[in-house]
Amino acid sequence: MQSRSLLSGLFILAALPLAVSSALAADAKVDHKGSPEAQYLAGAGAGAGKLPMYQSSDPKAPAMTKAEFDAGRQIYFDRCAGCHGVLRKGATGKALLPEAMQKVGTDSLKAYIGYGTAGGMPGFETSNEMTAAEVDMMARYIQHPAPTPPEWGMKEMKASWKVIVPVNKRPTKQMNKLNLDNIFSVTLRDSGELAIIDGDSKKIVTILKTGFAVHITRFSKSGRYLYTTGRDGLINLIDLWMETPQTVATIRTGSDARSIDTSKYKGYEDKIAIAGSYWPPAYVFMDGFTLEPKKVVSTRGYTYDEGEYHPEPRVASIVASHIKPEFVVSVKETGKILIVDYTDLKNLKTTEIEAERFLHDGGWDSSKRYFLVAANMRDTVSVIDTKENKLAANVKVGVKPHPGRGANWNDVKFGPVWATGHLGDETIAVIGTDPAKHKQHAWKVVRSLKNHGNGSLFIKTHPKSSNLWVDAALSPDAELRQSVSVYDLKNLDKPSVVMNLAKAAGITEGRVTHPEYNKAGDEVWFSVWGPKNKESAIVVVDDKTRTVKTVIKDPRLVTPTGKFNLYNTVMDVY
Repeated sequence: MQSRSLLSGLFILAALPLAVSSALAADAKVDHKGSPEAQYLAGAGAGAGKLPMYQSSDPKAPAMTKAEFDAGRQIYFDRCAGCHGVLRKGATGKALLPEAMQKVGTDSLKAYIGYGTAGGMPGFETSNEMTAAEVDMMARYIQHPAPTPPEWGMKEMKASWKVIVPVNKRPTKQMNKLNLDNIFSVTLRDSGELAIIDGDSKKIVTILKTGFAVHITRFSKSGRYLYTTGRDGLINLIDLWMETPQTVATIRTGSDARSIDTSKYKGYEDKIAIAGSYWPPAYVFMDGFTLEPKKVVSTRGYTYDEGEYHPEPRVASIVASHIKPEFVVSVKETGKILIVDYTDLKNLKTTEIEAERFLHDGGWDSSKRYFLVAANMRDTVSVIDTKENKLAANVKVGVKPHPGRGANWNDVKFGPVWATGHLGDETIAVIGTDPAKHKQHAWKVVRSLKNHGNGSLFIKTHPKSSNLWVDAALSPDAELRQSVSVYDLKNLDKPSVVMNLAKAAGITEGRVTHPEYNKAGDEVWFSVWGPKNKESAIVVVDDKTRTVKTVIKDPRLVTPTGKFNLYNTVMDVY
């Protein structure tokens, strides 16, 4: 039997409750009957979990009924595929190949899935995100061969594309009185919705149907349009100028997705959108105003180090350059960063940079020249110089870095730095980022702080703040995942202050995650992400006093996770 450490990555990042709601945006009012998407969306649920697949048989695998296998397929897609891949070849989490899982055995797999591990995997049963019966079913499911979803190309994209409000029917000026710079887009993960919240009044402006489990929100450079991508590959384009913001176009670019962004360079503002897919592994260019698909590019290919062909190199993160008309595309399994020039889509110019394998999330340094991205299964942060279009460094950090976009500040001792937390340990790695004026510290871990727990997903500060906030949302310990650490950036030799924000919100079950500042930098917002059938909240903390300022509660706030302030997201302030 394999040791516990061998499976420490099981289901790490995908600790996400089961979705059974339709992924198609209800407000889109699209009739897909008879279209290629009709079969794709058949049944309740969304994405690859409901695609027609051939179930292979393996006489060595434990018995499962067809109903159990179908249910396991949905749970795997909703909670596990993000880490382990649709084909289960592994990335942020371990590979879950049938022969290896059969050697581990059902009883041991049930223990890992139900109780979690110290390596960053949460306990699905102990956190009430799976029943004992579901844990048992999933322990058996991953011992069977993985079914393969069908491809999804330009033909299918165009069939799914819908313009609900044409450009010439949209407002010519802002029709509401919202301070758009300070609105927050909040993912309501399990309901397949998005809440738009006014950062000034703390009131919910509207709730919109989206794809399942929106992973990120990005805003156009002008601040008018909001783009979301769900984990089921459905993209919503939302017009914030309308009297009540609403979806004006949708498209599905794949059956599993995580990343989207829009052009920011002068002269290209708002014009081009790009989305990356986990399945099929590719990225797609679209018209920024309508989502009309223009070009799809596959990322299948060979790993940078061993030259081994990989069938599922997923697009993990995309950022738009501020200094060039380029997108930076991270390809997870092959370990390559693609710098893509979007000035001529028909004659695409791409620079391929060998970085490190298992790339995931990342963000800019404070100068917006260097992109720092976690290669989490290699315990590395890769640094890309987007002025020279080359690798600046691979920096060894802690176990399974997961920065979100990271955090930038001017350290009192080491100058400009960027930091990441970790899924697999309690450390926070602080990396020097100024090779011009602080060369001796550049691309080195200059500080290692101690977080209150492992399982950190996000870290955040603000140029006007002297605080650094870090969560531990995937810790298997209930007290730790309900709490955050806050550090004094002027005195990092002092230990952090730990605050249980779930208790402050009056919520007994939930994970506290994703700190996000308002535009002014004097408030930091946290999601208290409770189970789907229980209460959740948004907690707003006064950054200066470190006291709870507001608790936003509403029955419509179902499983809130990521929150994105418009100004900070457009300007990459973090």
